[in-house]
Amino acid sequence: MKYDVTIIGSGPGGYVAAIRAAQLGLKTAIIEKYNTLGGTCLNVGCIPSKALLDSSEHFHNAVHTFKTHGIDIESPKVNLAQMIKRKNEVISQTCDGVKFLMKKNKIDVFHGVGSFVNKNLIKVTAADGKIQEIETDKTIIATGSKPITIPPVPYDKKRIITSTEALNLTEIPKHLIIIGGGVIGLEIGSVYARLGAKVSVVELMDSIISTMDGTMGKELQKSLKKIGFDFYLKHKVVGASSTESEVTVKVENEKGEIIDFKGDYCLMSIGRKPYTEGLALENIGIQTEKGKIPVNDHLETSIKGIFAIGDVVKGAMLAHKAEEEGVFVAEQMAGQKPHINYLLIPNVVYTWPEVAGVGHTEEQLKESGRKYKVGSFPFKALGRARASMDIDGLVKILADSQTDEILGVHIIGARAADMIAAGVVAMEYRASAEDVARMSHAHPTYMEAVKEACLAATANRAMHV
Repeated sequence: MKYDVTIIGSGPGGYVAAIRAAQLGLKTAIIEKYNTLGGTCLNVGCIPSKALLDSSEHFHNAVHTFKTHGIDIESPKVNLAQMIKRKNEVISQTCDGVKFLMKKNKIDVFHGVGSFVNKNLIKVTAADGKIQEIETDKTIIATGSKPITIPPVPYDKKRIITSTEALNLTEIPKHLIIIGGGVIGLEIGSVYARLGAKVSVVELMDSIISTMDGTMGKELQKSLKKIGFDFYLKHKVVGASSTESEVTVKVENEKGEIIDFKGDYCLMSIGRKPYTEGLALENIGIQTEKGKIPVNDHLETSIKGIFAIGDVVKGAMLAHKAEEEGVFVAEQMAGQKPHINYLLIPNVVYTWPEVAGVGHTEEQLKESGRKYKVGSFPFKALGRARASMDIDGLVKILADSQTDEILGVHIIGARAADMIAAGVVAMEYRASAEDVARMSHAHPTYMEAVKEACLAATANRAMHV
């Protein structure tokens, strides 16, 4: 079996690369370690977490806002088993969709661990030990990442867990202790806080979602406190232990004092690390750097014809970033000249309110010394937000003080994840804040907050505050 290109890994980066390669006429194969396609994102990441976030938000609204909306119901109860069942159905449907796309595009799928024999020969070892070999002209490594665990916290998959186990709990935690104030921990924490859990977040940094604009972290912290989150910033986890029913997390505060946090579950969410185990990179002379595979501007490794994308290479670990890189590599192989502007790949947190940002943060602009101006507009001044009772949040626009070019768009509020696409479009075309402010925005919509924030940035002339 000989292929023009073989992709190792079927997550968003891998399967999208395979589809684009096949569309461009390349004979394509894809290798996946597990029985289902879709990688972490579809199986134990983006898709299942969003399914549970939606379910828990429905429950939270039934308990807290239905009465205000004039909807009287008996006190709702959580059926966690049904929530998990629905989540699994969503996973199955989505993974089946990827399987269909492979068949539609005539991509050959191999299940097993893909490892390099040499640069043009890949061995596929199935779960039952059966071995096949694939000859290939080019290869794309898209094996993704896995959760980081730390030695002081003994990961037992029962009481001390990662996001993988957190998506399949059989009970609602009474007290969920989260190590790390990043995206994954806050999203999963939101699920269980809405269902009634007490949630404590222990974070080493002085803010949550610290890679995003500082205003976003401050605003999100306020919102999450309302649903039962407690935050312990500048606190360091130094140890943990667990019994059959309890977990104890030892934490050092700013004064150097050791505090014991006791709960029934501890979620480790301090980030993810590249997954390259089993690839036998040593057989082709590729060495990783801090776990990541070094690549050039064309995403090609030190070995000609072997590329790497997504979480195993530099940059943010985002599904849509991996997708863009998959398309980028496939189109290069076909002789095209694609490009990626990494600055304009948006970041999103799917809590409620949602948080999204693209471009430079205010902290980055300050550090670089670039002169900028800020325009912001609160959701509470927005008619659409008042109508839906989603008044938490704001839109923040950063623009060049001389040219008015938009340098960053940061949104916390209802539907921020969808709204950020407008910011990406504006920045891709190097729009000024005035350009966006002069465009008609439908009323009443959440997007009016973007227009108003641009008005505020242009000449401090927002109309509705």
